[in-house]
Amino acid sequence: MITSLTSARLTESVLAVPPLARKADYTLAEAENTRIIRHIEGGGIRTLLYGGNANFYHLPPGEYEQTIGYLQQNAGPQTLVIPSVGPAYGTMMEQARVLRHWKFPTAMVLPQQGITTADGVEAGIRHFVDMAGIPALLYIKSDGFIEPENVKRLADAKVISGIKYATVRSNPAEDDYLRQLVAMVDPAIIISGIGEQPAIIHMRDFGLAGFTSGCICIAPKLSHQMLAAIRRNDWAAAETIRQVFRPLEDLRNAINPIRVLHEAVRLAGIADTGPLLPLLSNLPEAQHAEVQAAARELLAGDEG
Repeated sequence: MITSLTSARLTESVLAVPPLARKADYTLAEAENTRIIRHIEGGGIRTLLYGGNANFYHLPPGEYEQTIGYLQQNAGPQTLVIPSVGPAYGTMMEQARVLRHWKFPTAMVLPQQGITTADGVEAGIRHFVDMAGIPALLYIKSDGFIEPENVKRLADAKVISGIKYATVRSNPAEDDYLRQLVAMVDPAIIISGIGEQPAIIHMRDFGLAGFTSGCICIAPKLSHQMLAAIRRNDWAAAETIRQVFRPLEDLRNAINPIRVLHEAVRLAGIADTGPLLPLLSNLPEAQHAEVQAAARELLAGDEG
């Protein structure tokens, strides 16, 4: 596992955001998670970000060290692993104490919904970094969570390793917040955080440095090829690949991104992801057929 970090290293690969497989009793399914990791690495991907799709939001505190220890020990030697912390302030500070004893070069702070202020989020991230001894990956998922001025101060102070920008817009090209953010913070440290669908616009029109992907867990080669096409300004090739991901992404948007991906990885035959940790729940069986069809079609495109 990679233990040092530069902004270039953070974005040289698409950031895969995998689910976390569990056994029927909700304990970590190590063998199945290893299958997911090897499938992603087999497609040329070298960055694994364990956040929302892995349901780190509801990870029991007593399982945190076991989980990050498993990830560190089972990722390939050239793979960068980024765990998450939070979303509550108390949780992230306890997790910071654990992370001090491990060799992760950064950790993503999950965004708390409500009961926050922009200045409070900035202060909390600074406290986490002081305690953990590593920079934080900032995750922006909604307006009002943190303002560009706060982000600039964190970036100028080298408190953050990067920014995952994942605020959903009906038209990603029309994003006043992102335009203000890239005017104040070097876009080389900002990553498009909503998968392949807005990645072209975010990287071409706003200058973002890379993108994250959940569906990469099924089609890592295609996602890797899309990033390469964007970087050589081959927009037609990138758009062709983007459309291959669209059927499964449309289902994720229509139903629930985390729940659909969790089931899709299993239904595609990559690994048995098992039950979702509460407070989430698995998709009802009535929705399996359409998810399976889209997942297998995407996998076939990756293998083709």
